Amino acid sequence: MKKYWWKLLSILLLLYTLVMGFLGPIPGLNILEQSIRNLYFHVPMWFSMMFLMLMSMIYSIRYLHRQKVEDDVKAHSYAIVGFVFGLLGIITGSIWARVTWGAWWVFQEVKLNGAAAALLVYAAYFILRGSFEDEEKRARYGAVYSIFAFVMYMVLINVIPRITNSSLHPGNGGNPGFNSYDLDSDLRMVFYPAVIGWVLLSVWMTTLLVRIKQVFRKKHQLDLE
Repeated sequence: MKKYWWKLLSILLLLYTLVMGFLGPIPGLNILEQSIRNLYFHVPMWFSMMFLMLMSMIYSIRYLHRQKVEDDVKAHSYAIVGFVFGLLGIITGSIWARVTWGAWWVFQEVKLNGAAAALLVYAAYFILRGSFEDEEKRARYGAVYSIFAFVMYMVLINVIPRITNSSLHPGNGGNPGFNSYDLDSDLRMVFYPAVIGWVLLSVWMTTLLVRIKQVFRKKHQLDLE
């Protein structure tokens, strides 16, 4: 039971998020109105992706240092699940844009474009890995690229939107951030648990993927050591 407490916590937090996310009180905000509930889903997707890609980079560095295939397996798994959460972030963001900005995609919005570019950077990571038949080369080149990809991800998501001064997102381009005008106590009571719950779920999904990969390797008599 002690090993699975964080999984139970994830389930409880996400159940709480779903119930309060759709039924809980929200502040009366112009334009955003009921769409502010998407805050509990859209933003945590990107927090989850950021955490997973960070873990992917860490395990990539560990692989380069230790040359253990198990580190490459984990690095690759974290990147896969992180990419899925990135796609979910794009989808929920596009829905939110349609409601608040009147279009599924605003091409002048630097943060949207940066998010799409970040996904393309990681798509290239998967393509790079798939181009090598030799497992050692695939792991080594993938690890090096993973480090580069995470740096580019942070630049595209966090740095460029802040220096271009043209993003419509809260906290960018002169727009007030959530914590300064609309992230009131009611939203905080759901938003913070939502972030923790989605991140824990993303880690849980990654551990399952790692186990699947390990079973596959054992079945085909591939050595994880």
